[in-house]
Amino acid sequence: MTILTNSRTSTVTDLTDSYRRLPEVLHLLQFGDSALPIGGFSFSNGLESAIQQEIVSDAPSLREFVLTVMHQSATSDGVALLCAHRAAKAKDIDALMIVDRAAFERKLNEETRLMTVRMGRKLAELADAIMSDRLNHEWLVRIKQAQTAGTHPVSLALVLAALGVEARDAFGAQQYGIATTILGAALRLMRLSFVDTQKILLEATRMVAPAYEKVRDAELNDMASFLPMVDILAAVHVKGHVRMFMN
Repeated sequence: MTILTNSRTSTVTDLTDSYRRLPEVLHLLQFGDSALPIGGFSFSNGLESAIQQEIVSDAPSLREFVLTVMHQSATSDGVALLCAHRAAKAKDIDALMIVDRAAFERKLNEETRLMTVRMGRKLAELADAIMSDRLNHEWLVRIKQAQTAGTHPVSLALVLAALGVEARDAFGAQQYGIATTILGAALRLMRLSFVDTQKILLEATRMVAPAYEKVRDAELNDMASFLPMVDILAAVHVKGHVRMFMN
């Protein structure tokens, strides 16, 4: 009888954990989706210039580009997101502003700054319209009053923390968004099939957990965004005569 009781208790506990976890998974699907209406589809994360400069020309070179940009993002915006998630859990809006400034100042070119603040503000506006969270509302007020830039990783961390999503999973959503944004742009810019992009995405998502383990305890001073080629491509894109994307 004891064995049966313990087994039943374990089953009930597993079901309870599963039901508690399900909303978090669905929140990740919603806010990690590249189709979220915050303007992500307008940007290519440097892919358009990479194709024009013949750095990316086929599926293998696209794979290398995606993995490289994701690595750069993990050590910069990914760290910012984790720091912002801690600040959001502590309800510390002043700490959020410090993280936001650090994330913004590490964007070395006009187009990446435009992308992060436009998507960050739109996300804050969307969250304020569809969910009731005092900290997010105050964050949006400060963005509108030009007290802070409102970068995307900080706004994303704030929203997901309010919804009870853990830092690791929020980091995963940020990384997934980078990959799907680039691959979605690739389908419009290159002669590729959906099979090609999904194969790359499957490999890319396997790299997220190891990337998280490397930065999980990182602080703002650990942020590193050194990737000269991407900055050069962004500079080239500003002067491009034919452009489908905003960066």
